Amino acid sequence: MASTKQRGLKTTSSSEKEGTNKNVWIFSALLTLQYGAQPLISTRFTRREVIVTSLVLACEVAKVICAFVVLTINGSLTKVCKDWSFVNALAFSGLPAAIYAMQNSLLQISYKNLDSLTFSMLNQTKLFYTAFFGFLLLRQKQSIQQIGALFVLIIAAVLLSIGEGTSKGSKSKNPDEALLYGIIPVLIASVLSGLASALCQWASQVKKHSSYLMTIEMSFFGSVCLLASLSKSPAGDAMRRHGFFRGWTLLTLVPVMINAFGGILVGLVTTYAGGVRKGFVIVSALLVTALLQFIFDGKPPSPYCLVALLLVITSISIYQKYPYHIKKKKA
Repeated sequence: MASTKQRGLKTTSSSEKEGTNKNVWIFSALLTLQYGAQPLISTRFTRREVIVTSLVLACEVAKVICAFVVLTINGSLTKVCKDWSFVNALAFSGLPAAIYAMQNSLLQISYKNLDSLTFSMLNQTKLFYTAFFGFLLLRQKQSIQQIGALFVLIIAAVLLSIGEGTSKGSKSKNPDEALLYGIIPVLIASVLSGLASALCQWASQVKKHSSYLMTIEMSFFGSVCLLASLSKSPAGDAMRRHGFFRGWTLLTLVPVMINAFGGILVGLVTTYAGGVRKGFVIVSALLVTALLQFIFDGKPPSPYCLVALLLVITSISIYQKYPYHIKKKKA
């Protein structure tokens, strides 16, 4: 009888694991498509005169609405509201939101002082910091093969950057300025990105904080930071002169809603798969963008892009095939 029960438990556990893996692949695939299609959709449905900050704020509001709708549909809204506390919101979502806001500011500073290729190469180091902080906070170890797969993925990202032909030399003529305002900020931003991603994963996987609730909280805290910056920013001046919805049409809602859908998927991928897997999604999305550009704009992918495609497929295969296994002690 005991062995029958054990077999039943193992079967249930195995089926649950298969279901989780299936969800991971579905969410990752959808997020890859969303990331890949977002640039083309935004270009086609957003006019140039639209104020970028208004678009970002609208996306955050849309994320909150989508998360509330999902919580209502799955019947967990009442429980989430009952268990919610402002202290937990600050601890689980406020800190990552503030870190991401600081990271975005540093990236803006760096991008103005580095050429695109150098920027892209340094920005990809966030994959290693994500794995590093995942080990520190979650004790998630990587096998030697998985570490090698991360290197391969970064090489693919660099090739994609070269394929875009964006390297035009440093934007800063002074080497000291390039180091101080270009290289150092992007490296700090990469560290912050890895830390924030690991904190989100810790909150969702260890503390069992709902990914939908975290989306709502992070959108709120992020919007507060953004609104606070409007008082002394060009975007704030433009809004006061021309209004929040300058240049908007009904079609502008298309990229807003798709971006909101992507925000929900980011939370789900982080919860089920972790921050490192999200890095694979982001690089894979660059290939989707190249494919869509070929389909809709007639722009064929460069040889660099084709090589990067093989590297991404190889990297994902290695990372999935050789997970870290705890060595059993000999009796």
